[in-house]
Amino acid sequence: MKVKLDENLSESLFTSLAGLNHDLDTVRSEGLAGRADSEVWQAAQSSGRFLVTQDLDFSDMRKFAPGTHHGLLLVRLRSPGRGALMKRVSDLFQSEDVNAWANCFVLATDTKVRVHRPKM
Repeated sequence: MKVKLDENLSESLFTSLAGLNHDLDTVRSEGLAGRADSEVWQAAQSSGRFLVTQDLDFSDMRKFAPGTHHGLLLVRLRSPGRGALMKRVSDLFQSEDVNAWANCFVLATDTKVRVHRPKM
């Protein structure tokens, strides 16, 4: 899967997920750190990437409706420290069929994963 990691996720997550044979890119490596969310979103979409973020600006499912984009994983943890975020996202990419999340809006919390799929 082609994935873009937002700047609010640890760079060490890149190494962890790269070991799982995903095509990864980061907002930082693309020179988009500090840029508007709309620019980050456009970069992810123009390169066909699934965006992984914890930024609540991406939480409006009406704006980011399933099927209108390449996919979005919004991670919302009670204590979102670097270690907890890295562990949760790594665990998700190892235990879930993330390739099936293409074009979906996915919300992951400490204990749940909600996958909103495009309407048929």
